[in-house]
Amino acid sequence: MEEEKKEEIVRSFDQEKKFSLSPKIIISLLLIAVVGAFSGFILAQRQLAAPTITTDLTNSTEFSKGQTFGSNDTKTFKDTAEGTLKDGGINGEGQYHLEREGGESQNVYVTSSTVDLSILVDKKIKVWGQTQKAQYAGWLMDVGRVEVL
Repeated sequence: MEEEKKEEIVRSFDQEKKFSLSPKIIISLLLIAVVGAFSGFILAQRQLAAPTITTDLTNSTEFSKGQTFGSNDTKTFKDTAEGTLKDGGINGEGQYHLEREGGESQNVYVTSSTVDLSILVDKKIKVWGQTQKAQYAGWLMDVGRVEVL
């Protein structure tokens, strides 16, 4: 009788175990795919902080006080400076600079990928921008918005 109760310690692995998808796994995978597609659709429909242009610059030399150009994105372009726009940067940093009271040490060197600053040279302006890392300029800014003063 003792021999009948003994279990075999060594078992045979000759039987191939077939991989099958249970209904729970199939439903989980479908649910993940639907939620992923839905969230992707929602995110694609959201308008990210795309810059909006308030007024186009023209080659006109007539600008009225208070006229603004460029982006309304004040989260990205949060730094501000005022001065007279002049040609030239410093050691390759900035295309233009703002002359401000206090002399050359107070200049703000600027560049812009959104506003054509060339037609505002010698004008007193206020700029909104994002401060950039510089090696030579005391203050280097990427300008996104300009107001004529």
